[in-house]
Amino acid sequence: MREPFVIGEYYHIYNRGTDKRVIFNERFDLLRFTQSMEEFNVPEPIGSIYNNRFKDRKKLSASSAKLVDFVCFCLNPNHYHFILTPLVENGIEKFMQKLGAGYTMFFNVKYKRTGVLFQGRFKAVHIDSDEYLMYLNVYVNLNDRAHSLGVSSAKWMGKSSWGEYIGENNENFCNKEIILGRFNSGVEYKKFAEETLKGIIKRKREMAGYLLE
Repeated sequence: MREPFVIGEYYHIYNRGTDKRVIFNERFDLLRFTQSMEEFNVPEPIGSIYNNRFKDRKKLSASSAKLVDFVCFCLNPNHYHFILTPLVENGIEKFMQKLGAGYTMFFNVKYKRTGVLFQGRFKAVHIDSDEYLMYLNVYVNLNDRAHSLGVSSAKWMGKSSWGEYIGENNENFCNKEIILGRFNSGVEYKKFAEETLKGIIKRKREMAGYLLE
């Protein structure tokens, strides 16, 4: 039985498409999922995301407290990773239930399919140390590079909070202070992340070699 999520603690949340299937077929699917990450992050029902497109987004986002804070995220073609901290009791459970159900409904209607889209209930790992939090932040932000995704294929479909962390875009979706507050600048964080990534890739290659022996 899964231990309850604790307000103020950090968790690595991840899942993938059932049978490893692709869950983002085109850019609009990716945009719909990221919009869902924002709009489902409220305690009360939000109604139709489609109808909300015609409403004032600022009023919608300011109308309620959030269920969770995002530290970082990545969306890959067939799986996703989040680092979350719950802001209210059962915040992660409520958010993930709404996100999973809402996106599955959208995907099934669009692609004329039925049944589950994700591989069971989302997975969760408690991040129990600062060192692990810093390591996982890099792993999530640079997950495409850790898996060598998006390098050789022009059709790669994904997104992460990396650009937000290093100031390449004007997005402010994540609560980054727990990570960036440890560095004097974005340049310093970027250097740390890229050095950490080298170790991640090295360990993955060593493990792959071990499994082939």
